[in-house]
Parts: sequence; structure tokens; C-alpha cells
Amino acid sequence: MAQELKPGLSGESYTVITEFMTARAQGSGTLDVYATPAMVALMEAAACNAIEATLDEGMTTVGIEIRVQHLAASPVGEEVRALAEVTAVDGRRIVFDVRAWDERELIGEGVHVRYLIDTERFMNRVRSNE
Repeated sequence: MAQELKPGLSGESYTVITEFMTARAQGSGTLDVYATPAMVALMEAAACNAIEATLDEGMTTVGIEIRVQHLAASPVGEEVRALAEVTAVDGRRIVFDVRAWDERELIGEGVHVRYLIDTERFMNRVRSNE
């Protein structure tokens, strides 16, 4: 590990909203505004970025829980930024506060939980269930 996995680590993720990221395109609504599933994916990416430098080779994390509020609508073309901060580490369970902003305001916030796994072992288990 390049650095210790501990509370206080943070990471960011950015995107510019495209037509593909709208609620209409994602199937999560009928409007051409930033979709909640797209915002969640951006928050998860920020969480991954927060801890990437702490992971040993062959290790990764998987998202196991997310509770978010989507507070404001954002149009196609706006830049969106997500921030994730580690708030707790309990063994292999990592808890993050997550937030997202568009160019004008806070658009979402919540809590995300990821679990530390051995990539090869996890994928072997998934393949054995096929």
C-alpha cells in the first residue's frame, strides 16, 4: 500500500453531462436532465479515486450500499464534480460521505459503502456461478 487506508482520504471525479447521461436515456425518468444513476456512478468513481493509492496489487473494492438524495436538476452540457471522503474503515468495509455539484449548486449528497476484495478470488467465484 502506498498510503494507509483511513478516514480523511478523499477523491474526486468529473464529467460533462451528455445526452446518454439523462434520465430519459438511462431509463430512470422522462426528462433530459442528469440522471440519478449517472450521478451515483460519478460518486462511486470519486470513492474509488479516494482509496486507489492504498490498494495492494490484486485488490479492489466493490460498492455494496449507497444512500443518496438527488437535490437539483442539471442540464446537458454542464460540468459535474463529485467528492468522496472516507469517514470510517471497519476491516474490509469502507464508508464514504459523497457529494456532487454542477456549475451552480450542490446537486446530490449521501453515504456510500464499499468492500475491499481480492479481485481474482472474487471473479473466480462469479464465474463459478455461471
